[in-house]
Amino acid sequence: MNATDRDAATPDAAARRALAWTHGAHFLTTASRLDELPAGELPEIAFVGRSNAGKSSAINALAQRRQLAFASRTPGRTQHINLFALGPRDAPDALLADLPGYGYAAVERGAKLRWQAVMAEYLQHRRNLAGVVQLVDARLGPTDLDEKLLALIAPRVCTGEVRLLVLLTKADKLGRRQAQQALAAAQAALAPLAGEAADIGIALFSAPTRQGLDDVAVHLHGWVHGAAAA
Repeated sequence: MNATDRDAATPDAAARRALAWTHGAHFLTTASRLDELPAGELPEIAFVGRSNAGKSSAINALAQRRQLAFASRTPGRTQHINLFALGPRDAPDALLADLPGYGYAAVERGAKLRWQAVMAEYLQHRRNLAGVVQLVDARLGPTDLDEKLLALIAPRVCTGEVRLLVLLTKADKLGRRQAQQALAAAQAALAPLAGEAADIGIALFSAPTRQGLDDVAVHLHGWVHGAAAA
């Protein structure tokens, strides 16, 4: 193995390659209905989570852009699927789908129901969907709504059709013991999804401190390019 081969095989090199890929993220389009999403074969990675779970911050940290994903000053008001292209600008190889946050009480009931239906259809039937990143506030652990979303995607996760990564966000606000308890709670919530075909990961994450950022980028890069390329 020469020096170049050794460098390519190191974890640091894998993280640099994956982060260079996510740093190329750029806005593509926005859609309020599934029929407004672009056609094509590019795999999509959906980011989902409760309002205020840190979804926009995670996307911006991966892209190394402060305002690529817009965090509304009124949580729960964003009611569109925003798509970002990953990879070279002239030849993207994947799309990142930022889905509306769920669970915010101030949102009008009719809007909630409409977006529940849109998100359910996307997560259950969108053919391009290759992976889901669910963001859960590590201080709260998986809530009833988080577990309902897990149940929604369970059939596709269990068959290996869709991969799943749960990010326990705001981990910088926890002590070591609390972090381990948060991991245990998430593992318990994911236990029903465990199976031979399932590709499921759990990670502590903090956008401000970049905790877990390299691992997340490598994880997503591997989903699209294969584990050997990660």
